[in-house]
Amino acid sequence: MYAVRRIGIVGAGWIAADHAVVLAKREDVEVVAVCDMERTRAEQLAPPGASVYETWEDLLDSEPVDALWVCLPPLHHRGPTVEALGRGVHVYLEKPIARSAEDADAIVAAADQSEAVCAVGYQWHATEVLDDLRSTLDGQSVSLVVGRSIGPTGTRPWFLDRAQGGGNVLERGSHQIDLARVIAGDVVHVQAAASAVLLAQATGERGDIEDAATLVLRHASGALSTIVLAWTSAGQPSTYEVDVAASEATLRLTLDPEFSLAGVSKGEQVEARSREHPFERSIARFLEAARADDPTRVFCTPSDAARTLAVANACEQALATGDTVAV
Repeated sequence: MYAVRRIGIVGAGWIAADHAVVLAKREDVEVVAVCDMERTRAEQLAPPGASVYETWEDLLDSEPVDALWVCLPPLHHRGPTVEALGRGVHVYLEKPIARSAEDADAIVAAADQSEAVCAVGYQWHATEVLDDLRSTLDGQSVSLVVGRSIGPTGTRPWFLDRAQGGGNVLERGSHQIDLARVIAGDVVHVQAAASAVLLAQATGERGDIEDAATLVLRHASGALSTIVLAWTSAGQPSTYEVDVAASEATLRLTLDPEFSLAGVSKGEQVEARSREHPFERSIARFLEAARADDPTRVFCTPSDAARTLAVANACEQALATGDTVAV
């Protein structure tokens, strides 16, 4: 087992703050450094005694960290992740793996060549009842997966810029793409359409992204997945769930905040509820993998996340062209 205690965080936005809260609850790690180009944000996030930096290069050069949390916009994932892995520093990389396939390939190559562990933060992948769903479907054929992510979210300047963040499809929809791939296997081609009616962007700042879209994924197995996305205005209710129709089962996976499974399989009622939040479970598994020097133990590896990115990129192309796009 390897000692993994000293943690550095790159990026001090709202998702980094969520990670910092979880890490602060753990007695086996301490955040020793925080970096953000806006120093005041880093200072606000850094716990007492932690160092503050304005560049990730200075953090890595100055702090002997055991693991690095990369919580930057997707367009900027490659630099700190590749460098940290090259130095043998474990990396927890917030999803998506990157904005482009080229950057994703570089991260996958760096992870393959490194002795360090890298996890990509698709936290729904760590949902306990997802394990129950997969075991329930063992030996059955999945026909249809229907995912819904409808609700408000915190906006960020880069989220509104498709070139930087990929909009709803990459930033929010890729969570559902990840789950669809877990449940029904790899995707071979996609279709997509966006609504012309604005929801969250109807008031306030606007970008060049869609507020609502539907993605259709054809899996290599022959299964079909439909993903419905809607970024609604603040105060509206949220729906995050996945329905699965299989040869002998109809199941519903209810996600944030309930994380439960219900339905019928082979004539029997199925009911299960997660005991641990997937966000915390994902972090715990990453630390276990790093201490065991086992990169395969994480819930989502870079190579797996790169395949999800390929599907999301194909969906973006389908939105732009109206074509059926091969993955």
